[in-house]
Amino acid sequence: MIETHAHIYLELFRNDLGDTLERARGAGVSRIYMPNIDRTSIDDMLEVEAAHPDYCIATMGLHPCSVKKDFEKELYEVETWLNRRDFVAIGEMGTDLYWDKTFIEQQVEAFRIQVQWAKDLEKPIIIHCRESLEMTIELVEELKDDRLTGVFHCFGGTPEQAKRIKELGFFIGLGGVTTFKNSGMDKVVPDLDLDQIVLETDSPYLTPVPHRGKRNEPSYVALVAQRVADLKEMSLSELIRITSDNANKLFKVAVDDLHS
Repeated sequence: MIETHAHIYLELFRNDLGDTLERARGAGVSRIYMPNIDRTSIDDMLEVEAAHPDYCIATMGLHPCSVKKDFEKELYEVETWLNRRDFVAIGEMGTDLYWDKTFIEQQVEAFRIQVQWAKDLEKPIIIHCRESLEMTIELVEELKDDRLTGVFHCFGGTPEQAKRIKELGFFIGLGGVTTFKNSGMDKVVPDLDLDQIVLETDSPYLTPVPHRGKRNEPSYVALVAQRVADLKEMSLSELIRITSDNANKLFKVAVDDLHS
């Protein structure tokens, strides 16, 4: 399995990161992608990547919940790092209407700027869109060209929205919400196209059943995989094979590179 979205560089993992990664490997997780949050998270994220090269892989972007009045300073830091070294993706970026709508105009501006960087660098984007999925799909539809690809992380939308996302050439990330009894995802997942699904946890958040209320971690992506396989009425091994292929396409990883 490929864990496409985990913030394992946060303080919550500081005391047992080694054990956390050992459990992930034991659960069958072959790689973990770590989306950035803002300038305060960069050093810790890159430290984890340096300690676990080829297993924990950093991306670079500005999370919408960190977009405030001074977001240009935050974006300058992101741009500096994008010019300094290679990253596999731009993110986590996007929009968020759940916590605070005060800076939504700035969020949209930051979104547009990061999309342009992604196009220029030919990198995928990792989109956060909590309580803002429809407006974010419309934004991507407006900005889309052949250079823009990516994933709508933590998908919780409708089959119709999933179809529009597929038409954009984007993937959808399924995580712990897929296991929640009242999420409605049991009605949505069966209609999703297998070739657009990738797996994630969003650790340490959105812990899947039966561990809700506890810290999430990458090993729990196995619970997400099993739930998706059950809803799709297919074997777990086939689901893992397909979603791993999708993750490699998303992050533009050639299979040959994995064995070089």
